[in-house]
Amino acid sequence: MSTISAEKSTAAAAPFEIPMLIGGEWRNAQETYAVRDPYRDTTVAHAPSSNLADLDAALTAAVAARSKIAAMPAYERAALLRRAGTLLVERADRIAEIMSRETGKAIKDARAEIVRSQDTLSLSAEEAVRIEGEHIPLDASAMGAGKICFMLRFPVGVVAGITPFNAPVNLACHKIAPSIAAGNALVLKAPPQSPGVIHELARIFVDAGTPAGVLNVLYGDVVGPALVRDPRVDFITFTGSPRAGVQIKAASGLRRVALELGGNGVTIVHADADIAEAAPVCARNSMRLAGQSCISVQTVYVHRSHYERFVELVVAEVKKLRLGDPLDPTTDVGTLIDEAAARRVESWIAEAAANGAKVLTGGRRQGAQIEPTVIAGARPEMKVVCEEVFGPVVSLCPYDDVEEVFRTVSESRFGLQTGIFTASTALAIRAARALRTGGVIINGSSTWRTDQLAYGGVKDSGIGREGPRYAIRDMTEERMVLFNY
Repeated sequence: MSTISAEKSTAAAAPFEIPMLIGGEWRNAQETYAVRDPYRDTTVAHAPSSNLADLDAALTAAVAARSKIAAMPAYERAALLRRAGTLLVERADRIAEIMSRETGKAIKDARAEIVRSQDTLSLSAEEAVRIEGEHIPLDASAMGAGKICFMLRFPVGVVAGITPFNAPVNLACHKIAPSIAAGNALVLKAPPQSPGVIHELARIFVDAGTPAGVLNVLYGDVVGPALVRDPRVDFITFTGSPRAGVQIKAASGLRRVALELGGNGVTIVHADADIAEAAPVCARNSMRLAGQSCISVQTVYVHRSHYERFVELVVAEVKKLRLGDPLDPTTDVGTLIDEAAARRVESWIAEAAANGAKVLTGGRRQGAQIEPTVIAGARPEMKVVCEEVFGPVVSLCPYDDVEEVFRTVSESRFGLQTGIFTASTALAIRAARALRTGGVIINGSSTWRTDQLAYGGVKDSGIGREGPRYAIRDMTEERMVLFNY
């Protein structure tokens, strides 16, 4: 039942101290800050506020280590990643609890993230031994006849990684594991809201035998801008907001970047769709992780012939969800990352309601929690539709012409993933061709990702693709080798 409860458990472990990892050493920072549990408003940990001297030390260590990791044979890099994956599973309960306390994520979702992250490490291990070049047949021209040419791939050197709070372990693994698999050294800037789980992940890589300086971890808000500007960095990989992505792109110069910048999760339910199948999927995937996912279902366009029944089904499904203590295994929806985020979402819901939209269920806030909310009658210019809500809110909108919906999605500033439910193969192919997004999910919602596939968007949703194979391609550079004989 999605009703906010005033009762909060006070059970929590004592705060712990988080050090930085620089050059294989655990170092304390000159200043720290308190990490707060968004549900209980208690201190989870004291995290370092890394400064520019810490950044310089981390980059110096990474530069010194890059030749060592580049020279490590691929099978050894793969073995290192497999050892890390084993340790991750062994320590899953502790890491999941820290994640739930730091971010307010439901504990069952936190545990699922840990299991999924092991996949990211094992897939990266497999790709570490598959980095290959190609032979270019030069006898296609008279100038090239009698010569042999190969294109080979080599590590870029030093990678800068910046990750967000919403999937802190998995998204950090998508930076760390491909970087090591490709033979690079990495400086990772952890999300300020969830430093504890990143520290636990760093411990895993140290215990798995990662050479000193190959992984360096910094914390806080200060070092990010200087990290991406530093000329010692050869490649930048970032997951976060479009505003920050624009700043990083401007600072990157001629260096390559991978930017995953979010979206506004559109799913289309056509006239020939099975709404009994589509409605529960859309309902669950709009509220899962409290809506704090870049591909969370945010707006569902439903053919008018199904609209009223679809609304009934979604509201009924959302009302089944349990809102409560993130550490309770029965909780489906925890908190947002903090009360400020919840207040913003609350204001967007109120704005939509004040301008004619109808809140069918939910909409109330207590502290950092927002009740799972279903809205009808929202217009395209309302923030709950055109911006990224990043909260447990879904807007249901009727349509008559699916081509008009395709145009609306394609002309949006975002372009991460779109789902479409339809029984028509022809319409599915048309959607794949017409929708200008990074992914089109047929007979599924926008909320779908498996770790081996290319994941990313276009327009304001970013540049490049994640997934071990694709990240490794970005984290290596091609070199032409020509033999004259």
